[in-house]
This record gives sequence, structure tokens and C-alpha cells, in this order.
Amino acid sequence: MNSGSTHIASRKQLALILLALAMGTFTLGLTEFSVMPMLPLVADSFAVSAAQSGHIISAYAAGVVVGAPLLMMLTPKLDRRIALILFAMMIFVFNGLSAAAASFEQIVLFRFLSGIPHGAYFGTALLFGAKLAPEGRSTLYMSRVFAGLTVATIVGVPMATLLAQHCSWRWSLLLVSLLALLTCVLLWRVLPSLDTDSQGLRNDLAVLKNPLIWPIVGIAVIGFGGVFCLYTYLADTMLDVTQVPAFNISIAMIIFGIGSTVGNWLFGQVRDRVVARVTGIALIYCLVLALIYVRAASNLWFLYGVVFLLGASLGLTTVIQAMLMRVAKGGHAVIGALLQCAFNSANAIGPLAGSLMLANGYAANTTGYVAAALFGGGFVMWFVSRMQLRYRAQLPADPGAC
Repeated sequence: MNSGSTHIASRKQLALILLALAMGTFTLGLTEFSVMPMLPLVADSFAVSAAQSGHIISAYAAGVVVGAPLLMMLTPKLDRRIALILFAMMIFVFNGLSAAAASFEQIVLFRFLSGIPHGAYFGTALLFGAKLAPEGRSTLYMSRVFAGLTVATIVGVPMATLLAQHCSWRWSLLLVSLLALLTCVLLWRVLPSLDTDSQGLRNDLAVLKNPLIWPIVGIAVIGFGGVFCLYTYLADTMLDVTQVPAFNISIAMIIFGIGSTVGNWLFGQVRDRVVARVTGIALIYCLVLALIYVRAASNLWFLYGVVFLLGASLGLTTVIQAMLMRVAKGGHAVIGALLQCAFNSANAIGPLAGSLMLANGYAANTTGYVAAALFGGGFVMWFVSRMQLRYRAQLPADPGAC
């Protein structure tokens, strides 16, 4: 196992640990993604426009960007088991408050608070999984932890969407809150203690001086904005452009989830040494897919196919994390927090950029053009990172490359 890993007595114990960690990412998947298809319902509840309702998504993302570094600074020496339980408890409390929101301003605030533990939990859980992995297979183990989110998109998000459509979006958020409480219990029962590898906040932050990490972070900030741009306004696209009954939204969510599960499995098989090359190819794939999305919206079955392929792109999450861990030899807690900030900056940028199209009177499917531009920007960041790595490899003291 990797340096700093905790002792695991058996395969059964390892499986239970990964299951408990994945239960947390399942809950986070519901927290983040279930609100997106419910935006029309939330907008109706508070009498706001579709463009305004997107601020709920951006508020959550802003909470992640603020919360990940904040909690990292507040818990640098805390046992990782206790830290994960603390983060899960915050998910429980803040989702419960979101379910009880009495005004649009309140739900925006509570969604911001709900986002605060997201990055800290995700970053810590993925690194926990990486510590359990054999040498060279950190991507595989992180993908198993991340699998909770992909299962959430198959089962949880469609179920939450149906619950919201037939009862209330408030019941959906309450369900997420209760699942977070269950996660706390599982983490308490099965996780072993794991000391942090922090060498002190100042030493950990020194990793940020490494110029190799910033273009990779840029891939997540810009490129992943395309995923969130399309996903956020998928419900509006289906209702206003494809013009199908609302129950088809839940079917699309299931298809997206199946795609994300397949993509997570495929990307999880990627060996650590080739993660950078795979990322570049995947970004071009996503750019083309976003352009196809614009036309696909006119045909339900064509749109379903694009949604499946879009879901597969979520597997890039663990691949990009593996890229960062290869170029950053230390400060992995900082890297985990930084990457979650990056992904959720994308979660703010994507819906905001898409809302500009809607606010100017364009149809919801034209968000595909915005997403294509964002994927293109992510590819530029990837190209810059490759050039940096090639240049660094030519230096006498080569620190390693992807």
C-alpha cells in the first residue's frame, strides 16, 4: 500500500471502508445533483425565473470553494476518521435547513452552507482511498470511493426528482439530510483511525508554489464547467425544446447516472502513468459532444444518447486528481481541497455562463455552445500542462512527469 496507509486486517474490512466512504460521496452526489433537475420546481415555489434559479447552484459551488480551504485550515492535524464524520454531520444539518427554507434568499444561503463540507469530505475521502491502494493503482481506489456519486446519479437523483415532482422538493432535501446522518453512523462504525500526513499548514501550502499544478487545476475549473452548464439546464431543455412530459427528466437522470458509472469504471482502469494523455483525449470528446447536444435536443432518443455520453465524462474527476498527485510530491491534503475548489468553481461558472444565454432569450439547448467553449478552454489548459511537463522533463533535475 501507499506510504502512510492504515493497517487493514482483511479484504472484507477494506470493502466496508470503501463502502462507507462511498456512502458519503453518494450523499454528496444527491446534495449537488438532485437540485439541478428540481430547479423549475424551486423557481415556481419562490416565483423566480429560470435564470435566477441557477443562482442556487452557483451558491452551492461558492460554498465548496470557501469551505474546502477553510476546513482544511481548521482541521490539519485532526484524525481523518473524525474529520470525515464531522463533515458528514455538517451535510446533515445544512441540507435539513435547506429543506425548511422559507424564501428564495434563505435557500440560496442554506445551499451555500450545504456546499461548505462538500470539498473537505470529497478531498479527504478520495485521499483516504488512495492511502489504501497498492502502488500505481491510486486511480482505481479513488474511483471506488467516487462510485458513490455515480450510483447517486443512477438511483438517487432520479428518485429524488420523482419525489420532488409528486410531493415536494423539500422532501427530497430532507431525504438527503437523513442519508447524511446514516453516513455519519457508518463512518463511525467501520473507519479506522488514520493520522493526517500534514507537516503543518505552512509546509503543506508550499505545494502551491509548484507551477505544474496550476494548469491541471485550470482543466477542472474551465473544462468541467461545460459538464455543469449542460446538466444544470437539461430539465429546461427537455421541457422547453424537446417538449416532453416531466417524467422524462427522471429517465434522463438515470441515463446520465448509468453513463457516469460506466465512465467512472473505464477511467478507473487507467494506469497512473497515462492519466494526462487520456485527459486530453476526453476533453476533445466532450467538446464535440457539447456541439452535438444543440441539435440532439430536438429528438428525445438522440438526446438520451448524448446524456449518456456526457455522464461518462464524470469519470475524469479521479483521473485529474491522479494527475495532480503525480506532479505534487507532498501536500496531498491541500491538493485534495484545491481540486474540489476547482470542480466547484466549474459548478459556479457553468450554470452562470449558461444562464446568460437564457437571460438573453436563447433556447435552453444553446447552452451546448457555451459548454463547448468551456471544454475548449479546458483543453487549452491541458495543452499548457503538457508543454510544462515536457519542458521540465528536459531539465537536469527532473521531478517527474505524468
